[in-house]
Amino acid sequence: MPTISRIHAREVLDSRGDPTVEVEIHCSSGAMGRAIVPAGASTGRAEARELRDGDPARYDGRGVLAAVANVNDQIAPALLGFDPCRQSELDQRLCQLDGTPDKSRLGANALLGVSLAAAHAAAAAGGLPLFRHLNDLWRQAGTTGGAPADATFDKDMAPRLPMPMTNMISGGLHAGGNLDFQDFLIMPVGAVSYSVGLEWIVRIHRRLGRLLTEAGFEGRLVGDEGGYGPRLPDNRQAAAFLVTAIEAAGLRPLDDVTIALDVASSHFFDGSHYRLRAEGPVRPDSDPVRLDSDQLIDRLQALVDEFPITLIEDGLAEDDWDGWRRLTSRLGGRVRLVGDDLLATNPDRVRRAIESGVANSVLVKLNQIGTLSETLQTMRLARTAGYGCIVSARSGETEDVTIADLAVATAAEFIKIGSIQRSERLAKYNRLLAIEEHLATCAD
Repeated sequence: MPTISRIHAREVLDSRGDPTVEVEIHCSSGAMGRAIVPAGASTGRAEARELRDGDPARYDGRGVLAAVANVNDQIAPALLGFDPCRQSELDQRLCQLDGTPDKSRLGANALLGVSLAAAHAAAAAGGLPLFRHLNDLWRQAGTTGGAPADATFDKDMAPRLPMPMTNMISGGLHAGGNLDFQDFLIMPVGAVSYSVGLEWIVRIHRRLGRLLTEAGFEGRLVGDEGGYGPRLPDNRQAAAFLVTAIEAAGLRPLDDVTIALDVASSHFFDGSHYRLRAEGPVRPDSDPVRLDSDQLIDRLQALVDEFPITLIEDGLAEDDWDGWRRLTSRLGGRVRLVGDDLLATNPDRVRRAIESGVANSVLVKLNQIGTLSETLQTMRLARTAGYGCIVSARSGETEDVTIADLAVATAAEFIKIGSIQRSERLAKYNRLLAIEEHLATCAD
């Protein structure tokens, strides 16, 4: 049985140049695991709390030396001699050490770094690819955390490649507010394999850059997640460019490739209304349009009617539960309605959504809940209720590829990594190519 002999954390940088936490776990057997914690720009109030130093003289207050110290000085001594293969018990111990509902004392970034590094160490100790070890934990997740047993669900737990859900045009907080909606993405739903879908995505991305440039918009510079960041007149124009790019790539909108929207509406919700810029050719200084929930639902439905949109993420704000019920009633039978800020990878919020008939899919972000075990339990709860699961990166990413293995291990339908530019994104796409090859070799 491997036991933890050393845990060490350090401060490193993410894709935006912000500090984040990296953790190494060494075992008595010589096995070692390492993980780096991502960070979001578009964060919801229900997320677990990362710990930042707040010292304006250092990294503009964004340093994480306190979280690093919490790993090295408080968490490490408490876990020495622990078996990293006992992930659920290890994560429970982490939560007990923190002692707060939102992991704000030690920091969710401190806890998650240790949680993920333990999984890497356990996989290394067992001589397994990480996705195989995570699949074992995924199977065990049905026996913990209150997720109901489901015999039909249990029959389909083998690792499987997800389809990519790829950022093409960025807006919102990911691209300086150039568009109201945060992301315009494509999904290669007609591709026969992950690798074929990835080639389609690259082809469409290149055509889109040319189309934007030819139309006089920015077709080279990119946002936080690698998507183009053109200053288009409105959200509808962004969707129209995607349709044209899909066709220019020799593919069929809807049959081969569909569109997804990340509205991220919490960020333009003022507590009673949604403040969006006016659509069409209006003056740059025009006052925002104030829409109530039903008016925004009308606008989203109009986009679904016009374009091959099959997924909408955070169509309404994180606490607009009544609006979400009406949105689900109106569009839930036509498109995937994904809760990100709404659900925050939190089992309590997912249960409320299930009981209320709200949304039909969950965006899964490890650092929203703060430990691997809680993430798996949330996914199991969602899947047994018939909700889809989409594993997602954050805007502040690193070379860590854990989410690629997680998506395969849990047979997630889609993975949302970002665009196919920037190496912190490509590391995950390339990891999935390696896993695809591994699974094909094993099948032979």
